[in-house]
Amino acid sequence: MRRRTVLATALLGSVAGPGLAAGTARAAAPGPSVTLTGNTQLDAQAVFFVSYDGLVNNNSFQKNGLLTYKGYQYAVWYTTDRSAVVARRALGATTWSKVTLPHKLKSSDSHNVISMGVSRTDGRLHLNMDSHSDGFFYVKSVAGLLDNAASTAWTPAVFGAVQTTLDGLALTTQFTYPQFIPTPEGRLQLSYRAGVSGNGRNALAEYDGSTWTALGEWSSSTGTYTSEHGSSTLRNMYLHGIDYDRAGRLHSFFTWREQSGSVMCSAGGITNHDTGYVYSTDRGRTWRNNAGTLVGTTGGSDKVAVTDVGLVVDALNPDHSLMNQESQATDSAGLPHAIISYVPGRFGQCTTNYVTDRTANGRAFHVRRNSAGTWTKTEIPIALNSSQRTRLVLDKYDNAYAVLPFGRIAGASKASGHTDWALLYDGGGLNAFGEVVIDETRVPQDGILSVMYQEKSSGTTPSPLRVVDFRLPA
Repeated sequence: MRRRTVLATALLGSVAGPGLAAGTARAAAPGPSVTLTGNTQLDAQAVFFVSYDGLVNNNSFQKNGLLTYKGYQYAVWYTTDRSAVVARRALGATTWSKVTLPHKLKSSDSHNVISMGVSRTDGRLHLNMDSHSDGFFYVKSVAGLLDNAASTAWTPAVFGAVQTTLDGLALTTQFTYPQFIPTPEGRLQLSYRAGVSGNGRNALAEYDGSTWTALGEWSSSTGTYTSEHGSSTLRNMYLHGIDYDRAGRLHSFFTWREQSGSVMCSAGGITNHDTGYVYSTDRGRTWRNNAGTLVGTTGGSDKVAVTDVGLVVDALNPDHSLMNQESQATDSAGLPHAIISYVPGRFGQCTTNYVTDRTANGRAFHVRRNSAGTWTKTEIPIALNSSQRTRLVLDKYDNAYAVLPFGRIAGASKASGHTDWALLYDGGGLNAFGEVVIDETRVPQDGILSVMYQEKSSGTTPSPLRVVDFRLPA
């Protein structure tokens, strides 16, 4: 198999990945490739401020800032006056219809993202927004909106009032990181953190088409973790994602962040350590480690804890600025994959400024499990040149794509065992700030990778927010 990499220099163009020589009959599934098919503008003046080295409209841990359902794509963001906006377009359309919601971003904090979810049981769109260790704001559409999009006017009237509860369910006063998860039977779950960084617990709530119910917390913040430098007795579990596979198994990769800085070599680093993995076969009610051993019960006294055995699938101490909340996906066989990133040991064994050191020497890695239950890690040989996160996508052939900061895209083929990583698209012409949001729901529906990004700006000068589309192998 011959590899060639073509870097796009025009706005529209074809970008090829590993493939067969011209004229050769295809004997196997195609390798990864991306073809840029369109670029649309959501907002000429989206709100812009840099906070925690990121943007509120483009934090890649949003689930979802961009999603596709029944022939329409939906996007959410904050515009120049800080109002929350939700928009839609028919797939293939170049213009978006927008609704401005009666809520304005309360603080200049990039954590305060807007996330969307779909409850298939009643065809509603749900939004959770504007929270960082405090209260959240919740909006849901009328029933059937998403099932009858073509015949329903896109106006403020299709959305209910902005609430500070889930239809009366308050959850917690220290709420962060909303992630909506559709269950296989059409319910909608909400994953979130209760508590604060370094002392928080992951929890779930569930909507059955009429009522929200709190399922409870499933990770623990307590227990003792000890590194070669010191110990910590409080922490939180940061999720790289939480997703159902086709068979209904719920997967989650994570990293731990310790509260005490004594566990790391320098105060300028970050206390994240180890990549862990758990799964659930009962819709998030109980959790098991890679070996299948029960390690936690949602809402119960025994929660997933740092002291549990069998959680770590890639060990790393807190001295390498391991990023939290990176990315994950499951392939057609239900096998879990993740992207993690940190500063490898060849650049030193102690990061002293996690933003500077990750920008200078950070690398992303692809971690995946095989059918025998063992784990493999491959470095993606492209410098991050950023402190920010990378998103993972798998196409219909289980080729892997890493959507890197600045909108760059690398790919690796399933045929190679996901070892032949190479740059497929260099982000040329996008002028993207850094971290991007992907539509993880669209790829399995029509083989299009949609990426939402915001153009670079400075200070608090608003800038364009756009969605660029790439066709993956058919």
